[in-house]
Amino acid sequence: MLAHQRLPSELGKTWCSVPPLVQTLMDDLPTRPAYILNLRWDVLAWNAVADKLFNFSAHAPERRNMLWLLFTDPGMRQRLSPWEEQVCQMLSSFRRDYARAIEDPAIDGLVEELTKVAPEFKAWWKNQEVNAPCQGVRHLNLDGIGAIAFEHTTLTVDEERHLRLVYYAHKGADTEKQAFNEWVVG
Repeated sequence: MLAHQRLPSELGKTWCSVPPLVQTLMDDLPTRPAYILNLRWDVLAWNAVADKLFNFSAHAPERRNMLWLLFTDPGMRQRLSPWEEQVCQMLSSFRRDYARAIEDPAIDGLVEELTKVAPEFKAWWKNQEVNAPCQGVRHLNLDGIGAIAFEHTTLTVDEERHLRLVYYAHKGADTEKQAFNEWVVG
């Protein structure tokens, strides 16, 4: 890196503030679940439909972490279909962020705590598999409707702070989209 006259890259850090304009952007998406994650996968902000899907506001701020919820929240376990397959994909994506924030004691603390309370996490964490950023199709079980397919992607909203917006859009037929929109307002 020195030969190319580039400074060494700075290790990632976890941050806890979201620019107000990003919250406005998410709020302007009334039928599209969206939330903001940092490198530790803390859920820092979300819109109303993401809260209805994932129940973020029901959790204490220190437990509002996507990885923690995936392994410890029974509601999240029921929401994702199939749970194991999707969580394994997400965990392999988390490993990429873990490597970027390796010197952050908060991320190490999360991994250590999950290893103690979630047997699946402990077993799967040892796999060492790392995938590209989470994107693709996710199936979510909705009360009264059943499984709905969503395309999802992750967009960088603040590269210096390592903040990402996770965005979901329904993928299914028009009848599924209509059922989801009615579920959102219902």
